[in-house]
Amino acid sequence: MTEVTATHANDNLDTLPDSARRVALLLRERGHAKPVVMLPETGKTSAEAAAGLGCEVAQIAKSILFRRRKDDVPVLVIASGANRVDENKVAERVGEIGRADAKFVREKTGYAIGGVCPIGHAVTPVTLIDADLLALDSLWAAAGHPHAVFNLTPQELVALTGAPVVDVALRDA
Repeated sequence: MTEVTATHANDNLDTLPDSARRVALLLRERGHAKPVVMLPETGKTSAEAAAGLGCEVAQIAKSILFRRRKDDVPVLVIASGANRVDENKVAERVGEIGRADAKFVREKTGYAIGGVCPIGHAVTPVTLIDADLLALDSLWAAAGHPHAVFNLTPQELVALTGAPVVDVALRDA
């Protein structure tokens, strides 16, 4: 396992990038005591994050942002890093969706692509959680920066987001 550096919410937050510090403070406000971890290499992809953490790709709770076509509302899907998202399943629940470009992601979430946290967005998104995540004991989610992550359980993810748990995974026919 690659060595990672951890900064606990009760430690000196000045060592974290601004966006990760904001997430650490938000997590602390919501009673989440686990640290924000800074990966030495980028965690922009699920595979990169899993390699840096020494965990399975499935344990990466990746945040994928879409744009709802009818009203430009952000739609956040928090999916297992092992899954591809079935956009048709998402659209059945929230309406027709389209891809979100980097500008849309930054404007609506306040985070850069690769660092989108499940919480603390500039504009509250419609959020869905991949049901496959609930089969795991431990997850890692982005903490506001491409190098920042935090550990949580699937139940904590549901509690932090208040989002419904649904089947969003693309399944082979």
